[in-house]
Amino acid sequence: PSVLHWHGDCLVVEIDEWSVPIPRPVRGEIRIRPQVRPAGSYTLDPGGRHRWTPLAPSAQVCVRLQRPRLRWQGRGYLDHNAGDGPLERDFSHWHWSRSAPDARGRTTVYYDLAPRHGPRHGLALGFGADGGVERLELPGAVALPRSGWGIGRTARTARATPTVERTLEDTPFYARSLLRLDGDGGTADVIHESLSLDRFATPWVRALLPFRMPRRRGPAPRG
Repeated sequence: PSVLHWHGDCLVVEIDEWSVPIPRPVRGEIRIRPQVRPAGSYTLDPGGRHRWTPLAPSAQVCVRLQRPRLRWQGRGYLDHNAGDGPLERDFSHWHWSRSAPDARGRTTVYYDLAPRHGPRHGLALGFGADGGVERLELPGAVALPRSGWGIGRTARTARATPTVERTLEDTPFYARSLLRLDGDGGTADVIHESLSLDRFATPWVRALLPFRMPRRRGPAPRG
């Protein structure tokens, strides 16, 4: 029953859901106002089977929930993945990160991809406040502490030392974290994601998916 629609330059998400595993109503509205809307998608594999679209690398987000009664606002982003087959068929794992806009208003995104076949590769993109996109050099990788479920985490960083400020979501095959970068340019916050498709493909993790995503019909997320 939840719906999404554009109202002018704002994407409105009307939420009408039930929480799991304890069924409680989740009702309210999220408004996402993109500050940057670049055009185009990026392929994640040489064959072009999996694509990523940064719809709004930088956005203002306003959350207003009636049940439970929660309200907050802050920075956010909006992206979209699509593909022509299961992710675990073509990738063993990947890491993704998005930095908050810097002093120039540029948002940086790093994709660190480990395909099943072929060398490890990635994307390094800078999204300017004017909507321009700059291809950057992919910096070196820094190992982070494993998640509570033992998921390996690696961050790409150019001139700063990353630390895990907080793990926001910790699951058997996926971890989302808030990183803090301390370097010559000051301190910056980074949203970081690690996805283990090897772990996702195991039978015991697949058995948990109906409890995590009860309305999903297929066994695998698409790219």
